[in-house]
Amino acid sequence: MPEIVCVRGDITEAVVDAVVNAANSSLLGGGGVDGAIHRRGGPEILAACKELRAGPYKAGLPTGQAVATTAGRLPARWVIHTVGPVYSRQEDRSHLLASCYRESLRVADELGAATVAFPAVSAGVYGWPMDDAARIAVTAVRDTPTSVSEVRFVLFTDDALAAFTAVAG
Repeated sequence: MPEIVCVRGDITEAVVDAVVNAANSSLLGGGGVDGAIHRRGGPEILAACKELRAGPYKAGLPTGQAVATTAGRLPARWVIHTVGPVYSRQEDRSHLLASCYRESLRVADELGAATVAFPAVSAGVYGWPMDDAARIAVTAVRDTPTSVSEVRFVLFTDDALAAFTAVAG
């Protein structure tokens, strides 16, 4: 099981092997974490995503799945893009949110990444309640067999940091 670290900060500044991007299914950039990673990482990330769209992900990346690209100008080596589910009170989509973390760790293992930084996937514009997002994220990381030695949750707000720290211990 990897060491779990929770910090407040900007994920685009994380010095790790792989940064996880809370992407939209188009893989072509967006708002929030996705937009920040594309802006800071530069055109290399968008070019790599366009190649994925021309190949195996013509219809976009499915929710709960993950795929890697270069990190461009980020201090990380790779960006692992994952598409989180939109929160719904009518339908339990927690398995899809957990899958984002499991699949990202699987991709990290394939890359040989020892350190991975995650944002709070789906807890921004996708509306997932922060406490629940934190519980699902930390549980999924703890329950996923991986060779990653450190998972760093890089949270943008004090509230997010408090929620993740409370669950991670």
